[in-house]
Amino acid sequence: MSVAILGIETSCDETAAAVVVDGVTIRSNIISSQVEIHQKFGGVVPEVASRKHLELINGVIQAALEEAGFSFKELRAVAVTHGPGLAGALLVGIAAAKAIAYALNIPLLAVNHLEGHIYANFISRPDLPFPLICLIVSGGHTELILMERHGSYQLIGGTLDDAAGEVFDKIARVLKLGYPGGPLIEEIARQGKEEAIFFPRAYLAEDSLDFSFSGLKTAVINYLRKSQQKNETINPADVAASFQKAVFDVLVDKTFAAAARYEVKTVVLAGGVVANRQLKAQFLERSNKEKVGVVYPEPVFCTDNAAMTACAGYYKYLRGEQAPLSLNATPGLKLGVV
Repeated sequence: MSVAILGIETSCDETAAAVVVDGVTIRSNIISSQVEIHQKFGGVVPEVASRKHLELINGVIQAALEEAGFSFKELRAVAVTHGPGLAGALLVGIAAAKAIAYALNIPLLAVNHLEGHIYANFISRPDLPFPLICLIVSGGHTELILMERHGSYQLIGGTLDDAAGEVFDKIARVLKLGYPGGPLIEEIARQGKEEAIFFPRAYLAEDSLDFSFSGLKTAVINYLRKSQQKNETINPADVAASFQKAVFDVLVDKTFAAAARYEVKTVVLAGGVVANRQLKAQFLERSNKEKVGVVYPEPVFCTDNAAMTACAGYYKYLRGEQAPLSLNATPGLKLGVV
């Protein structure tokens, strides 16, 4: 019998709900983004995000069911993101999921947001061969995870300071490009030369799989400041392209170093930054040299969505990992840390 799961995602500024059958068939994937609301603030305002989630959540869930052609009674379980993320935002989705689970007497499945990003890859590739090296790269996270089987995660590398996506937002701000920074940097970088300016790559200790982007951020800001002081012409496209290349070089090098160390033959990319075409191109180029497979989701599943939450929830459902109705938000939730 097919297993239809309702996924709910409200960890940041997207109110999302989806119905996914057996972890692979997406019957609906509704996403209501707050990007335009937060653009004027230059970033996500937690209180504003929470209030907007409250306004939207019921309508988004109803739209997901209607598009899927499902009634509440046909659902076998409800999966919800419970962290990491903004506390108030997470609570909106959790409250809705708990109410549905209680009313229908169906399992409540608690999904780690980072786990959800990884499972975006399993929607189209449920047969991915374990073990996997997973690179999660987004606005709030840059992490390397060793995944040996469904539900088994080991954190083997993470950022010591700024996440990659966070640095993209900050550099976009100093270049006066706007928010969110990732897509804007990518767009302008296409017109620039990535070798125009050399920015430092922080590899840390020789055997380290950790990341550090604060030095790169400072180097870009100092370059812009000194150029302005000297009244030199600044080409924002060259700055964006050179900065982007510096970030991606480290991401690619560390990920393939992890694959070699753990003798893994497949690398999985996850998170909003993975929507960047240049990043995927660099990974594919190295993939051919290293003979290591690279897998990444469709762009719509790179950014926050509820289909990935439902997919991750499906495998929890199969393992019988039901969450209690006392489930609470865990804003600082980790993945792969015992």
